[in-house]
Amino acid sequence: MSVIDRQQAFSGTKEVVPALAIDADRLSACLREQVTGFSGPLTIRQFRGGQSNPTYLLETPQRRYVLRRKPPGKLLPSAHAVDREFRIISALWRQGFPVPEPFVYCADESVAGTAFYVMGFSDGRVFWDPDMPGSNSPERTAVYDSMNAALARLHAFDPAAIGLADFGRGEGYVARQIDRWSKQYRASETEGIADMDRLIAWLPQNVPPQQAVRIVHGDYRLDNAVVAHDRPEIIAVLDWELSTLGDPLADFSYHLMQWHMPHSESRAGTGSLLGLDLQSLGLPSLSDYVDLYVARTGLDPRPHLPAYLAYNFFRIAAILQGIIGRVRDGTATSDHAPAKAEMIRPLAATAWRFAQQAGAR
Repeated sequence: MSVIDRQQAFSGTKEVVPALAIDADRLSACLREQVTGFSGPLTIRQFRGGQSNPTYLLETPQRRYVLRRKPPGKLLPSAHAVDREFRIISALWRQGFPVPEPFVYCADESVAGTAFYVMGFSDGRVFWDPDMPGSNSPERTAVYDSMNAALARLHAFDPAAIGLADFGRGEGYVARQIDRWSKQYRASETEGIADMDRLIAWLPQNVPPQQAVRIVHGDYRLDNAVVAHDRPEIIAVLDWELSTLGDPLADFSYHLMQWHMPHSESRAGTGSLLGLDLQSLGLPSLSDYVDLYVARTGLDPRPHLPAYLAYNFFRIAAILQGIIGRVRDGTATSDHAPAKAEMIRPLAATAWRFAQQAGAR
């Protein structure tokens, strides 16, 4: 099995694959009407990174934009909600939270084949590995502090105060997520995995008590953020597809998975800090990182952290299974999607190990 250089494989753009092509003239005509200051000619390339919603770099002589669209073909229920992505980045942009500038949402499928939205291009660095290869110890320390602070700030917003009172049901978030991802896992299932079966049975009976209703990102990690070129600061948080109202501690503990993430033989899976000398790299220990978040928010995941981690590792295994389902159905949007299959069993095993720490037998 070949080993993937994640930074090289997932950075930058590529020619748009034929199945995901967009008519540049038709799109340009739409954006001239909808986006102030837009003028062509327009060139379109596809970003290499990302698995779910196809994402494109739009370049004109004046500026660069980013377009995210629903993938074509048969989709899982409630997935690929680009309209919700546009709504939340619009609300957060108005609060000065680090997100790309939103421009337009278009539900007219005749323009690009599926619904899409356009936002500004955030010019910075994306680190595809959580140990930030090529960086240095002080920068890593500062970037992780900025990442912690951004998530703490997100979890401090009163959803109603920023126009998002109806963005989700809020209460009972983890229980609903367990139900949702259990169903979507079954819909995408390609082989039996005993640990996933055990988790689907155990998790609904062992949901941590929710302390607050806040905005949750749903996929918060370093490679879904843009770091400034000239300073160790998060300037944009990306990929809001899974955002809703819910349990901020479920969101934060998802973010903590990188400290326990199983290593991928091909390195196609999510990056990991497992087994690294964190101190020499300038990276915080998990406990120190949790302490930072607790100090900033007053919210404390520690009493129920094993159950939260069991849920989150189960959830990401189910998400990856959805990608494999799209490989099966011919609608996957990444060259590396098939390599994700190798991660599902280790993720399920890790989830079950945390469930056992939380009392599962």
